[in-house]
Amino acid sequence: MATSSLYEHFEKEFADLVKASAQLETIFTDCRWAEGPVWFGDLNCLLWSDIPNDRILRYVPGAGISEFRSPAGNTNGHTRDREGRLVSCSHGNRRVERTEHDGTITVLATHYEGKRLNSPNDVVVKSDGTIWFTDPAYGIESDYEGHKSLQEQDGCHVYRIDPESRNVTRVTTDFDRPNGLAFSPDESILYIADSGFTHGADRPHHIRQFKVNANNSLSGGEIFAEISPGLPDGFRLDTNGNIWTSAGDGVHVYNPSGVLLGKILTPKTVANVTFGGPKRNWLFIAATDSMHILHTGANGVQTP
Repeated sequence: MATSSLYEHFEKEFADLVKASAQLETIFTDCRWAEGPVWFGDLNCLLWSDIPNDRILRYVPGAGISEFRSPAGNTNGHTRDREGRLVSCSHGNRRVERTEHDGTITVLATHYEGKRLNSPNDVVVKSDGTIWFTDPAYGIESDYEGHKSLQEQDGCHVYRIDPESRNVTRVTTDFDRPNGLAFSPDESILYIADSGFTHGADRPHHIRQFKVNANNSLSGGEIFAEISPGLPDGFRLDTNGNIWTSAGDGVHVYNPSGVLLGKILTPKTVANVTFGGPKRNWLFIAATDSMHILHTGANGVQTP
């Protein structure tokens, strides 16, 4: 193992994914809990959540930071749909919502079988337009990241929204605290993090992998990797199928076989990451109160 102030190398392939000359650039340090970064290439900007401060922030390279929306419903995870619209998980409003091109908000999901969702956490959109999201209870457990409320669902599950009917389907029921999720580049695998470790040292801190069947059902669900120190929160994939996941000491990078290739070490706990920039080779890292950028040798999976 080779270690520097920024990287830990475990496999030789890691050297092709990171650059020794790259520096961890800090672009903002005034969040309470930074989360949900999403890149808009056509607008040349990054959006991300500052959940406890109830705002969405915007970064434009060369122009700096501004406020995109406040109040923001204590939004957490974000993604883009196939029409380039912002899709967000709102802790405070306990819903999944979409920001239209004219700035208006469309509510996509609030209930399952007549009962309110817990607090949608992270979201991805498949190429067929279906919207997949996790629903742990973090946003209703206290007033810090939402509004303390009674849980109506029988647990913390993962769901899919039909883009036309907006029908909500439950796709998995055996998670403690489902959190980040992302598809493999060919969408044959859905990776889902379980961050139950936040509620006890004997609880999950791993990423699981599911086969995505032709009818959008899931099968399998074996553990892909256990994350330590800390736990997996949000993560993204590069075009070679490597997973870049949040962890207690930075960003851990795994190949598709679940081998830990290396780590990017950060001063504070990482909550989420995304790729962006003109070539999608900038890694944006949401780490506790800060947002960082690291130029890498990898390219993130393309989103609208």
